[in-house]
Parts: sequence; structure tokens; C-alpha cells
Amino acid sequence: MSKIFDTKIAIVLREDLMPWQALNVTAFLTGGITAQYGDIIGSDYQDRAGNIYNALIRQPIIVLSAANEILKKVHERSLKRGVKSSLYIEEMFSTGHDDANRAVFAEYDPEDARVVGIALHADKKLVDKIIKGAKMHR
Repeated sequence: MSKIFDTKIAIVLREDLMPWQALNVTAFLTGGITAQYGDIIGSDYQDRAGNIYNALIRQPIIVLSAANEILKKVHERSLKRGVKSSLYIEEMFSTGHDDANRAVFAEYDPEDARVVGIALHADKKLVDKIIKGAKMHR
């Protein structure tokens, strides 16, 4: 049975990332969205043998890719529309822990940040406007 959601979760990755980078950034950005919007988490899973597994996000996540110029526009649009996002910048690949990530992140303004990924959760129509120009990730 299909469920219609009023909101959308979208992750947009810079199109030139190596596969390990794309997966890593996607995981980090998804963590940021779940931390901000805890109500998007469903219930625990249980298999027939009675083993309990972690709950998952209860709605689909669309993963897209975009050229650097489009990704910058997505970032700008999210800020302009007041949509709080999860953001990953290129310099974070060279750090080894959360405090170092935060420190390097603080060195950049939105205009000079080298964004490699952004995740958004908001009203479906608003997210669609913000991510305009991005394509399905392959």
C-alpha cells in the first residue's frame, strides 16, 4: 500500500564525487536530517524469529546529483527560503572527527563554501523548488 507524504526528503550530491565519498556524505547528511526531524523515524523492525532491528526513516528519500553550479543554487535557495539543511563541504573529507568537521565548516561563508552535498526535509512543493536542476543520482 502506497502512502502519500506532504513532505519530501532530498539529498543532492555533487556529481563528481567518488563512490565512497557519495555514500559517506549521504550517510552523514541523512543523520543530520534524522537528528533535526526525529518524528520521521518509524518503529523498530522485528523478523519472524523475534530479532529486533533499528527503526528506519518512514518515508522515501530521493538522492540526486548536480553540477557544482546547480548545487550552489540549491544551497542558496535553501537559505533564502529559510529551510534548515544538512550540509557537507569538501574540506570535511580531510578531517577525522566531528569537532574537526565543525571547525573547518566554520571557516567558510555560504558564498565560498565548497558544497559537496546538501539534504533537505520540508514541504514537498518547497523542496521541489529548491532542488530544481538536480537529476536522479546514478
